[in-house]
Amino acid sequence: MHYAQLLLPDFSLILLGYILCRFTALNRSVWQPVEALVYYCLFPVLLFQSIVRSPMDFPAASGLMAAGLLSGLAGIALAYSLPHWPWLGRQLDRRDHAASAQVAFRFNSFIGLAIAERLAGAQGLLMMAVLIGVCVPLFNVAAVWPMARHGQQGFVRELVRNPLIIATASGLTANLLGFQIPAFAEPGVSRISAASLPLGLMAAGASMQFGQLTHSKALGISVLAIRHLVQPLIALGMARWLGLSGVQTTVLLAFSALPTASTCFVLAARMGYNGPYVAGLVTLSTLLGMVSLPLALGVLR
Repeated sequence: MHYAQLLLPDFSLILLGYILCRFTALNRSVWQPVEALVYYCLFPVLLFQSIVRSPMDFPAASGLMAAGLLSGLAGIALAYSLPHWPWLGRQLDRRDHAASAQVAFRFNSFIGLAIAERLAGAQGLLMMAVLIGVCVPLFNVAAVWPMARHGQQGFVRELVRNPLIIATASGLTANLLGFQIPAFAEPGVSRISAASLPLGLMAAGASMQFGQLTHSKALGISVLAIRHLVQPLIALGMARWLGLSGVQTTVLLAFSALPTASTCFVLAARMGYNGPYVAGLVTLSTLLGMVSLPLALGVLR
């Protein structure tokens, strides 16, 4: 299978979003509400529907969830350890590292869900939804931790109110209870789910900024290498160690090679760190995803 060709439609939508945002009247002021709509409404509906409509074999999925969490923990540990590397630590600005460490392990769920469906249909979408649900809480905590200087008031509340976590948890609960979406509501729910993927991909493209890419080059290269080179290798090792099936391995490798989350720079700026620098890393990560995803799926697999 030619994975680069398979992924081309999704990355074409990212490119379209970038072009529309930069060169037409549909600028960032238009795409920010679109991104909020996708994140808070359309994507949660897609996650819920994906989990509810397919029977969940939790014993079979436990290996995939464990592989996703262990791979993520390894990426977090590597990102946190960068200032302590003797040949690298002296070159790093600690504040920039605190803001950009999240780039090494967070992921773009918009792209992940679109690719999972293209790779393995409804089964792949369900597996990616489960990975997102179990990893988002851990990754959000790990993203905020280096930047936190004092107090954590409201931190747990923010995680609990995360729409992706709510959708996944409610979907898993409904699946366990045998709940099915009523027939009269299914067409509307399916249309909302279908709209979320192209809009999410275009919003990811619209959010790209090159920012201060000449600043802290060693740090940028390090976190992007962990995200796009080391993480897929770790995921491959986990898949073999835990004996994952072919489809599970494919989804895990795709998950491990995803571009970083487009909201990384928003979090960094909101907490008073160098947002433009992180925005540049997010943009480079999105572009590198066009290489790392075909590499992980076509070569490592």
